[in-house]
Amino acid sequence: MALSINPALNPSIVSRGLRSQRLRVSASAVAAAPSSVASRSASVPALVVGTHAVPGANARPPLSSVWREVQGADDWEDMVEPLSPLLCEEIVRYGEFVAACYKAFDLDQASRRYLNCKYGKGSMLREVGMGGSGYEVTKYIYATPDISIPTQTGTCCSRWIGYVTVASDDAVRRLGRRDILVAFRGTVTNTEWIANFMSSLTPARLDPHDPRPDVKVESGFLSLYTSDDSTCKFSGGSCREQLLSELARLIHKYKDEEISITLAGHSMGSSLALLLGYDLAELGLNRDGSNRDIPITVYSFGGPRVGNLGFKDRCEELGVKVLRVVNVNDPVTKLPGVFFNENFRLPWSCSCYTHVGVELALDFFKMKNPACVHDLDAYIGLLKSWPKMAKMKKEGADFISRMRKLLRAEKLEAWLLLEASRQVGNLVQSLRI
Repeated sequence: MALSINPALNPSIVSRGLRSQRLRVSASAVAAAPSSVASRSASVPALVVGTHAVPGANARPPLSSVWREVQGADDWEDMVEPLSPLLCEEIVRYGEFVAACYKAFDLDQASRRYLNCKYGKGSMLREVGMGGSGYEVTKYIYATPDISIPTQTGTCCSRWIGYVTVASDDAVRRLGRRDILVAFRGTVTNTEWIANFMSSLTPARLDPHDPRPDVKVESGFLSLYTSDDSTCKFSGGSCREQLLSELARLIHKYKDEEISITLAGHSMGSSLALLLGYDLAELGLNRDGSNRDIPITVYSFGGPRVGNLGFKDRCEELGVKVLRVVNVNDPVTKLPGVFFNENFRLPWSCSCYTHVGVELALDFFKMKNPACVHDLDAYIGLLKSWPKMAKMKKEGADFISRMRKLLRAEKLEAWLLLEASRQVGNLVQSLRI
């Protein structure tokens, strides 16, 4: 989908930190400062993200040497504000793995694969145009809304929700570690929408040895994660059981290597990604052969709130890193808990919904198609075009600055300076930069 960006709405960034407050930064600031991992070098050559050049590429070290920082080891310190080109590239890459879920999901009611993946595991990534991604799909994942609405193919209500994939040997050399990735799609079917609207907090209780009743999550998301449909021949247990079993297998297989666990999802899928990240860490399954913690990173695209303050605090305590990519005009990112959330300091705040992690805020809205505010392709499209927009905005700002210096040198009247700046601003806007 082509993305139209209103030039009057500047892309923005929200300040880093798990306890951050909102701070807008114009796109020119993205281009004006180098990324944290590149800031030690004075040269500023170009990097290609998608099809666009990004300042500061050759100045940065390879991903293999800084992957822990890119995965949030330091809570993306100095990488979100301004946006690091390397981090931007990785966000786009993981977003495209999530987009593959939509491309591969079969919604043709006449198809024998209806509500499942159109392709086999061996060919799925190639069929959706990601054959060169350097990852291999190892398992398909199915989820079951805890709501009985029969389909024309029978009463099975389990749906294909995503897949587990792992970096190949060639990709490991570039990435610096064996990346185990789980990608989740967002809400598509009616039962999933109904489950999403349950909007009541309930104790997660995922660790039977330590239930932690103060850690609460949204009941609809929890039901998708834990419910099982025994009539479905594909699922083989709940979404949770499928995931924990496959991830435990892969962790054991690569236990003697450097491993990362990356969980990426859009909308409802980002909620499942966060629940899985919390679950793995709470159960202590993210340990390698030397009993070291394997880093868990969640990339959330347009994700809603998932749990309460107790859930947020426990995720932080367990070291689950979450980067929330949100459109400030996307209503889904404000749900649930529109009125009672982390922005209110109330005595019963433990019963309020709270976002988890570091937020990267985008700002786009297409009047002719309001649905684009939540569309994953729109999210990815803006991130791909961000470097180009930032470069043009910086050049425009530099031109205005030069004009001001020239006018001051000529000692012209103040009103001429203002008029010149206004005309340049109109020119920049008319060129849609």
